[in-house]
Amino acid sequence: MVEKSGAKYQQKVGFPSMDVSSLELGHTGGSKFMDDDGRAKRTGNVWTASAHIITAVIGSGVLSLAWAIGQLGWIAGPIVMFLFGFVTYYTSSLLSDCYRTGDPISGKRNYTYMDAVHAYLGGFKVKLCGWIQYLNIFGVAIGYTIAASISMMAIERSNCFHKNGDTSPCPASSNMYMIIFGITEILFSQIPDFDQIWWLSIVAAIMSFTYSTIGLALGIIQVIANGGVKGSLTGISIGTVTEMEKIWRSLQAFGDIAFAYSYSIILIEIQDTIKSPPPSETKVMKRATLISVGVTTLFYLLCGCTGYAAFGDLAPGNLLTGFGFFNPYWLLDIANAAIVIHLVGAYQVYCQPLFAFVEKWAVQTWPDLEFITKEISVSLPGSRTFNLNLFRLVWRTIFVVITTIISMLLPFFNDVVGFLGALGFWPLTVYFPIEMYIVQKKVEKWSTRWVCFQMLSLACLVITIAAAAGSIAGVITDLQVYKPFKTTY
Repeated sequence: MVEKSGAKYQQKVGFPSMDVSSLELGHTGGSKFMDDDGRAKRTGNVWTASAHIITAVIGSGVLSLAWAIGQLGWIAGPIVMFLFGFVTYYTSSLLSDCYRTGDPISGKRNYTYMDAVHAYLGGFKVKLCGWIQYLNIFGVAIGYTIAASISMMAIERSNCFHKNGDTSPCPASSNMYMIIFGITEILFSQIPDFDQIWWLSIVAAIMSFTYSTIGLALGIIQVIANGGVKGSLTGISIGTVTEMEKIWRSLQAFGDIAFAYSYSIILIEIQDTIKSPPPSETKVMKRATLISVGVTTLFYLLCGCTGYAAFGDLAPGNLLTGFGFFNPYWLLDIANAAIVIHLVGAYQVYCQPLFAFVEKWAVQTWPDLEFITKEISVSLPGSRTFNLNLFRLVWRTIFVVITTIISMLLPFFNDVVGFLGALGFWPLTVYFPIEMYIVQKKVEKWSTRWVCFQMLSLACLVITIAAAAGSIAGVITDLQVYKPFKTTY
C-alpha cells in the first residue's frame, strides 16, 4: 500500500468529490487524464446522466402514487402529476444553463448547486440554499433507510402469508432490516464520488423499472379480475373519510407527488460528471433531463392510475408492501428485492453532494492534518488501485450510523421527509433556478418574461406551503400511536 498526503491531496479537493484522481484507477497522470480546468477528466454522457436522474427520481415513492391519485381523483390526480413533471423539467433546464458562469462552452464551471448559487446570487442566499439542500439530503437518507426496511419486511411477510394464509397476522420488525441496510450503505459510501458510481446508478435504474413494471402489471391484472375500473372523478369520498381528512390527505398527496420529482438538489453535481464539450454539458444535460423526466412521468402515470383503477378508495400507501396484492408471492419478493437494490444506489446518489461538501470543508479548515488529507492506495485485482481516506471512512460511517439510528427511532419519518421534500420543492426546484437564470440571461425586471417567472415561483410556493401542512398533519397522526424502536407491521 502506498500513502499519499499533503499538497497533492489538497489540490484535488477543489473538485466537489474528494477523490478525483481515482476516476481513472491506477493512472499515472498526464494531459489525457485532465479536463479543461486541470482536474481529472470526466467520462459521463447522456445515458449515465439519465441513469443518475432516474435513480434519484424513481424511488419507491412511485408505488405510493396510486394512493396519491386516490386522494385527488381521476381528473385532478393525473393533471397534478403531469404539471409537476412539466415544472420540474422546465426549471431543471433553466438550472442546467447555470452550470457554467459566462460562456456556456468555456465559462467557469460550477461544480455543485451551491457553487452555482454563489456565482449568480451570492450572499445570504448561498447559506440558505446550503441548509435547505443538505437538510433535504439528510432527510432523504433517513426516508430511504425506512423504505428499504419496509420492502425487506414485505418479503418476509409475503412468504409468511403464502405459508399461513392471507389473513395471518405475520408480524415483522423493521429494526434488523434497517441495520442490514445501514451496513450495506457504509460499504458503498466509501466509493469516493459521483463519477465512480455510474454503474451503481445504472443497476439501480434497471431495478426501478423492474419493480415499477411489476406493480403496473399486477395493477392491470387486478383491474381485469375486478371486471372494471374502480375510483371516482373526485377521489376518496366524504364518508369514507371526514371532510377535514379529505383536505389533509389531498394536500399530502401534493407533497408526495412534489417529493417524487425532487432531484434538482443534485442536478449540478450530475451535470459535472458529463465529459467536456463538444457538445456542451448543458445540451447533454437538457437531453438527459427530457429523457429521464419523460420516462419518469410516464411510469408515474401508469403505476398510479392502474393502482387506483385496481383498488379505488382502498388503494394502499404502497402497492407492493401494503399488500394490495398477495400473489404471486414470488413476484412480490422479486419486486421488493428490486426496491431494496434500487434504494442502495439512490442513497449514494443523493448523499454524494453532502459527503463532498463536508470533506472539502474539512480539508480547507485543516489542510495540514494527515488524518484528513492522507490517502492510502490499496491494490485491487486486475492491477487497479483504490484510494482509501481515513477521514472519509470515519465521517461517512458516522453519517450512515446516525441516519440508521434516527430511522429506527422515528420509523414514521417518511412523513417528515415528505415535509422536507415539500419545503425543498419550491426553493431548490423552482426559486433558485429561476433567480439564477434571470441573472445569467439578464432578464429585465418587470418585463413579461420576468413577471411570468415570478408567477410560476409564487404558484409553486403556495403549493409547497399547502403540501407541508398536509405532511405535518400526517406526522401528528403518527405521533398518537408512536413507540420508539418498537415498530412492527
